[in-house]
Amino acid sequence: MPENVSTLQFPPLSTGGAAPLYQQIVEAIRREVASGRMPALSPMPSFRALAAQLAVSLITVKRAYEELERDGLILRHQGLGTFVAPGGGHRSRAERRNAAIAALRSAVRAGREAGLEDRELVEILQRELVESQPPTAQKTGGQR
Repeated sequence: MPENVSTLQFPPLSTGGAAPLYQQIVEAIRREVASGRMPALSPMPSFRALAAQLAVSLITVKRAYEELERDGLILRHQGLGTFVAPGGGHRSRAERRNAAIAALRSAVRAGREAGLEDRELVEILQRELVESQPPTAQKTGGQR
């Protein structure tokens, strides 16, 4: 297995979580690709290697990979392995961006329905932006 395959970072998986295990794997890989930690054409672990790493069944990993392949995020080549698809990170970032915009629109609607004024909504958003910055950015006052 190539060296960079083992760099995948997964949060702890939970059988009691809201999402099934395969979906937790899908989301973790989407995050890795969207963040740029897994650039295009990066090799993915084999089903067996990832199943062993995460202590899940081969079927769980297979299902996650099938969903990622269907979504165009990864490519599987018989005999060569599985790789991050070219442009996969852009698709994933675009999906996350669209989801964030939809969530903000929904929050604005909910705020207005709750009687908040635009000024209050902006103040709340600004406060959330400051509070959600990593500790190093808060210390330096840096913007992201």
